[in-house]
Amino acid sequence: MKMLAGSDGKAILLLRILFGGLLVALLTVCCVSETGNAEFMIQERRRMVETQLRARGITDKSVLTAMNKVPREAYVPQSHSRLAYADSPLPIDAGQTISQPYMVAAMTTAIQPKPEHVVLEIGTGSGYQAAVLAELVENVYTIEIVDSLARAAQAVLSKQGYTNVFVQAGDGYKGWPEHAPFDGIIVTAAPDHVPDPLIDQLKPGGRMVIPVGPLNGHQELLLIQKDEEGAVSRKGLMTVRFVPFTGGNVEQKQRTPGS
Repeated sequence: MKMLAGSDGKAILLLRILFGGLLVALLTVCCVSETGNAEFMIQERRRMVETQLRARGITDKSVLTAMNKVPREAYVPQSHSRLAYADSPLPIDAGQTISQPYMVAAMTTAIQPKPEHVVLEIGTGSGYQAAVLAELVENVYTIEIVDSLARAAQAVLSKQGYTNVFVQAGDGYKGWPEHAPFDGIIVTAAPDHVPDPLIDQLKPGGRMVIPVGPLNGHQELLLIQKDEEGAVSRKGLMTVRFVPFTGGNVEQKQRTPGS
């Protein structure tokens, strides 16, 4: 019986050694895989900056730095993470999309963000545009009409450490008057006209970029500028295609970082 017990003990010890070795091997593979994926994303982010942004005329160093810093893969569905830096929009939840990197950079550049600025975004979506803005300005107020998207965006923005982004679930047509006027406004969905409340909430000297046009077709990306005297001018930047701007009497719910 002692020999049997001794044999069992050796067998158990051998199993523990084998299991321990297997566990270490699996952890090593996982760590290597995660490290390799992180390196891949860093390389893809750098490539995006050089081949999609700088090569296409984005020259603002602060915008390029922000785009090179924000991990776009954190704001797309996991199933599309390997395509995070593709030169195209990507689908997110609720039938919406995350804009292609170039469009994010172009719209950000158009409002000429500065560190002391307060910016309004209409159409939070995944939260990626808000994250880029948060790297450049003092505070970002962003409104998303789809409550589930607002919740998800707030969660990822908080996880990424942004304390200067404030998300509100509600109708962006009326803007966010409690925090107006804004130095810049970015609208990431296309209405058929420029909402008057947004023009009203633009600070003298401020700039707004917004796609305007038919709901099912191409739109024109407009730059709206308000001079120091309050006069408003419009300039067409390019032809674009965004998801439709939706609005209505939607109850607004504010979500602050960490909520």
